[in-house]
Amino acid sequence: MHLGGKPHGGHGYWVQPTIITNTRPDMEFVKEEIFGPVAVIIKFDDDETVLELANDSQYGLAASFFTKNLNRAVNVANKLQAGTVWVNCVNILHPGVPYGGFKQSGIGRECGQYALDTCVVHTPLLTAHETCRDANPWPLPATPT
Repeated sequence: MHLGGKPHGGHGYWVQPTIITNTRPDMEFVKEEIFGPVAVIIKFDDDETVLELANDSQYGLAASFFTKNLNRAVNVANKLQAGTVWVNCVNILHPGVPYGGFKQSGIGRECGQYALDTCVVHTPLLTAHETCRDANPWPLPATPT
């Protein structure tokens, strides 16, 4: 524990803001989806290693990382198995942008058009207008003309 980790308040399961360092990939809190002010710091040598570590979880609600390299940001973000990926920021949400997770972190999306699609049945409507029938008679003639 680098910082925090102690209970906060007298009721519930609240914890102080916590930073955990010197971690290993097999540690439970590295693999779990923690809802709270907890940052798990994982050292890595290259992008492929960090992607393997990040995606080796049954969860995938969100991911966040910091970089100065835009090409690296796009490459890593596209390979993360997470419903939302933040680059150089954390927990920024907009009501027009869909939000949801991968794997055991949720089904479907909240917010935006994608969320509305779960409540709507799309039904195609096809009609024949007189001018269309003249150009494309139906039923088709028995013999070609």
